[in-house]
Amino acid sequence: MRQYALLRLLLAVFFLYIAWPLIPEATSQLEFIFWGCWLVFLFLFVGANLSTLLQITSPPVMEQKEFLKRKLGNN
Repeated sequence: MRQYALLRLLLAVFFLYIAWPLIPEATSQLEFIFWGCWLVFLFLFVGANLSTLLQITSPPVMEQKEFLKRKLGNN
C-alpha cells in the first residue's frame, strides 16, 4: 500500500520537473488558467498520496482486500 503511494508521489514529482520550465512561458490568459488548474490538481494529488503514505486515511477498497488476505493468512 505504501509502495503505491510512494510511486505515485515520485511520478507527480517527475511531472512537475518536466512541466516547471514551461510554466513561466505562458503568455495568454488560457495558458495561465491551464497551468493554474494543473498545479491545483497536482497539489491535490500530492496531498492525497501523502495522507495515504502517512496513514491519515484508510486505504482504497482494493488494497484493503489484500490487507485482509495477509491478515487472515489466506495467501
